[in-house]
Amino acid sequence: MSSVATSRNRPGPIPTTIPVGVAAAPHSGRRRRKLRWAPFVLTSIALLYLALVLLVPLAAVFIQAFRKGVDYYLAAIVEPDALSAIKLTFIAAAISVPFNLVFGIAAAWAIAKFDFRGKSVLITLIDLPFSVSPVVAGLIYVLMFGLQGWFGPWLAAHDIKIIFAIPGIVLATIFVTFPFIARELIPLMQAQGREEEEAAVVLGASGWQTFWRVTLPNVKWGLVYGVILCNARAMGEFGAVSVVSGHIRGYTNTLPLHVEILYNEYNFAAAFACASLLAFLGLVTLVIKTVVEHRFLRESK
Repeated sequence: MSSVATSRNRPGPIPTTIPVGVAAAPHSGRRRRKLRWAPFVLTSIALLYLALVLLVPLAAVFIQAFRKGVDYYLAAIVEPDALSAIKLTFIAAAISVPFNLVFGIAAAWAIAKFDFRGKSVLITLIDLPFSVSPVVAGLIYVLMFGLQGWFGPWLAAHDIKIIFAIPGIVLATIFVTFPFIARELIPLMQAQGREEEEAAVVLGASGWQTFWRVTLPNVKWGLVYGVILCNARAMGEFGAVSVVSGHIRGYTNTLPLHVEILYNEYNFAAAFACASLLAFLGLVTLVIKTVVEHRFLRESK
């Protein structure tokens, strides 16, 4: 009996193969270590690309702007032609943004809240400035309102000047910037649905009351975001405005066109001084955009 018990308690042969889980453990550990480096590498590549493409050129603009000192910088900005260009830039933005605001709200409300014939055509027309070159847009306005254009003789007979004048600059700016507000509001209104508006109508609210008390409060931050983008695009527009302006110094030059003229005249310090204003406006726009996004995300939680 003792020999039988001893043989039963004797340990069996040592296995010659290692279990799969044990063998894979070192390899999985190496994979985890490699994956830990992946976010760091990808983030470093993104930051390096951002620095080369955005931060270095932006810093170069301000360095070149102050290369000859603060006095020369201020003199380049307060020069009469520069002040006229700054004024015209703000005028074009101040007129085009409210027009696009009204159109964007109306178009987004119609597309997101109603079904009607021609809805897809309207959406296509809203996206048209994204697919048409700004230079082509400017040429279209010259073809329509120029002295030899379709309406040119009639406009000349009534002493109305659009091309090579402020109205042409405003029209070109409106064309280039009008998708921004509508394109910001359409997906937001579509995501919110129509239930709240339908409930307000059932409770006796008119269409105007429904818009002001239900629809508009729900999209207020998206609306502010779209206005910011539209305004930034309006102040920085070059292509379409360059075609219709005529480059009349002190009269039809916006700030981007004034920068081009100064640069072509090899007045680099003054050109970068004026360009730094556009860069500063862009940074201010970025800060406001970030604040609006933060407020929107905080209220949506």
